[in-house]
Amino acid sequence: MLDTTRTSRSIDDGIQAAGADMKVLVKDAQALLTAAASLTGVKADELRTRGMELLDRAMGKASQYQGQAVIKSKELAETADVYVKDNPWRTVAAAASVGLLVGIYLGRK
Repeated sequence: MLDTTRTSRSIDDGIQAAGADMKVLVKDAQALLTAAASLTGVKADELRTRGMELLDRAMGKASQYQGQAVIKSKELAETADVYVKDNPWRTVAAAASVGLLVGIYLGRK
């Protein structure tokens, strides 16, 4: 049977972790920009370098989370495919029910 609850939870956890990581990186970048505004010369160059490193790290994490999301979506699609093949009549009934509800909803407008 399709275990969407566990998969959904793991995807939600990944999204929350990604959001938290991005918030930390943005706060660090903001702090660096604030500090760089009052500095010139070597210190400003160092802060710019650190800021670029933070942005590179953020891009790396975004790529990592994107890759994980693609893998999870493929796994979920495969699980749904197996479920549909194992339970064709349930799938037809569910699709017909959804179609009927959408038809009723659109018919009222």
